Amino acid sequence: MSTPPDNKTAAPAPREPRQHLGMIFGALIVSMLLASLNQTVLSTALPTMVGELNGVEHMAWVITAYILASTVMMPVYGKLGDMFGRKFLLVGAISVFVAGSIVGALAADMDLLIAARAIQGIGGGGLIILSQAIIADVVPARERGKYMGVMGGVFAVSSVAGPLLGGWLTEGPGWRWAFWMNVPLGALAIVAAALLIHLPKPSSEGRGRIDYLGMGLLAATTSAIVLVATWGGNTFPWDGPVILTLGAAAVVGAVLFVWVESRAAEPVLPLKLFKNRNFNLTTVAGLAVGVMMFGALGYMPTYLQMVTGFGPTEAGLLMIPMMGCMLATSITMGRRVTATGRYKRIMLAGTLILGAGLAGLSTIHADTAVYLICVYLGVMGVGLGATMQNLTLVAQNSFPLRFVGTATASSNYFRQVGATLGAAVVGSLFASRLTSELTSTLPADAAAAGASGNSLTPALVASLPEPLHTLIIEAYNHALIPLYLWIAPLAIVAFVLLCFVEEKELATKLER
Repeated sequence: MSTPPDNKTAAPAPREPRQHLGMIFGALIVSMLLASLNQTVLSTALPTMVGELNGVEHMAWVITAYILASTVMMPVYGKLGDMFGRKFLLVGAISVFVAGSIVGALAADMDLLIAARAIQGIGGGGLIILSQAIIADVVPARERGKYMGVMGGVFAVSSVAGPLLGGWLTEGPGWRWAFWMNVPLGALAIVAAALLIHLPKPSSEGRGRIDYLGMGLLAATTSAIVLVATWGGNTFPWDGPVILTLGAAAVVGAVLFVWVESRAAEPVLPLKLFKNRNFNLTTVAGLAVGVMMFGALGYMPTYLQMVTGFGPTEAGLLMIPMMGCMLATSITMGRRVTATGRYKRIMLAGTLILGAGLAGLSTIHADTAVYLICVYLGVMGVGLGATMQNLTLVAQNSFPLRFVGTATASSNYFRQVGATLGAAVVGSLFASRLTSELTSTLPADAAAAGASGNSLTPALVASLPEPLHTLIIEAYNHALIPLYLWIAPLAIVAFVLLCFVEEKELATKLER
């Protein structure tokens, strides 16, 4: 079995020319923008999409399908990139993503829309992982902080530009253009990757048999875990045969996966990774951050539209404080890490600030001043900007370049598992609590006025007479906001874990 060593003994590689590095980074930013925009552009379009396709009860799957598919593919892209190179793998991932976008633009029902999101996820899982790993191929860890900070800034910009763009498209040419726009952007990313990215060829030493069995078990186990989180207590009872069977499948799949990986020549997720303390601590902390981020932000634009009465575009604009704070913090802290080589205190502060933002959001209600919601979102942005890219940097710095793709993908995989669980659990609880609230509060003649639970859109809610309008927005508030307080303690969990991280010196040379 191939295992990553704990120290770097190979000869240092020559440093990339500055001009060449700039071209590589520019191409990667385009790929990262494509992936990050897709995670947020549908948030403001989501209420209209599911309302038109009569699928409010499946709303969570529009988000979960993408996250699940991309999560399963992350370790696959990471390992294949280490074995065969990342450039053409990145081009292939972009192509699959664009194909899924075309299917989504043509979707006529919720089933096809969810399938399109899964196809997008299969390609999208490689965009972020391969971009982060390619930077690690050409930039030493000590200098990587400023580049990772800018990459984190791309996510920050997308967190607002995506909802804003999605709102503008929904109110203008229609929500299907949230998918069509990926075609020209994807073509640009393919051309940029093909022409601008030039990387050293990977050593043939690490090439072996592809771990197909491990990849299959990883996909099956991850899917079972997410289905339990999504369906449990909502579609099926927790003690029902479906959930119990899925739970048993997840346990059996995890055991079989560990057994297979311990014997594979080139395991997709090498068990040796988990002998590194820093990797374990940052991985679990990243999982907690993923739950908090996607659990909280995935449904905030929907809440803002339904409860405040703002349109999709205005709801997107209300996310600007979070974007601005995350962008400024990510870039500033990235440069500070590069200048000082210190990152632990930054991560510790970030987790506490993130928890404070969540706690603040849990106090809002239907008549809370909008500026206060923006303040809480801004606090969350500061916490995320100080935390996310540094978790990846620590994981990369723990292993040599031959395993940087696998280490990056594994760290992000568990963070995305947290994101998947966060989106699935919060989405499932939100939908279940909303259905219960609407059933218990709406009068019997509400359906005659068009206030049917599965076909509510922001425009419809705004047009309802006052008694019905108030009942529905209060139902949305009671269904979603308390969930933020439930997940806020995860910030303390992440803080405690990161207290035990050993702040190792960041490498100043590329060791191949």
